[in-house]
Amino acid sequence: MTITASADGSALGNPGPAGWAWYIDDSTWGAGGWPHGTNNMGELKAVLELLLATAHVDDDLHILCDSQYVINTVTKWMPGWKRKGWRKGDGKPVMNLDLVQAIDAAIVGRRYRFEWVKGHVGHVLNEAADARARAAAEAYARGREPDAGPGFPGAAAAGAAGAAGAPAGAAGVAAGASGATSAAAGASAATGSAAGVADAASPAAATPAMAPSARSRASRSTVPSDDDTLF
Repeated sequence: MTITASADGSALGNPGPAGWAWYIDDSTWGAGGWPHGTNNMGELKAVLELLLATAHVDDDLHILCDSQYVINTVTKWMPGWKRKGWRKGDGKPVMNLDLVQAIDAAIVGRRYRFEWVKGHVGHVLNEAADARARAAAEAYARGREPDAGPGFPGAAAAGAAGAAGAPAGAAGVAAGASGATSAAAGASAATGSAAGVADAASPAAATPAMAPSARSRASRSTVPSDDDTLF
């Protein structure tokens, strides 16, 4: 069985109040955000939360994204960044390191593929995720907590059981992924335990099949100020 879900992020002002969301259907979605963040943070966090929410099921995951940044991060750039000690080709630190490392750990053993979809053209799943990510950002702009959504069936119970029996390294990754909102915070949270878990990933297990459109087309919705383009 394959789970098809859309993941999207939003930032008002970029940076500014920011939100993220993943969406499968009207009864299965999740959202959240920060009082201050970037579009790229929202895009990455949406994918991370989708991976975590579905970690307890043995299904293929088909992730629809309008962000070339996210797709390239996961499918092209991360292996090289890891080899360079989580630095880019110019020696500068990877942006959004906490989220990137948490995704690197979350994809271990998962069967997944990304498909690029053009944003803001009426794609049903993409529009649904975008609307919820934007609503989360707008909620933070008004000083309110956003609607977190119903989540994925069984995710809360599986997460609680996993947290109770998780080793220290895995717990460190989870804590860093959920609580950090900047690359600096992620770097400190991920030192040692998160890096150890991430480095356990098999390159073969972490290499997805990617739709041709994801390789050949660019998304107009992802030209944020913190884009990583040098790998």
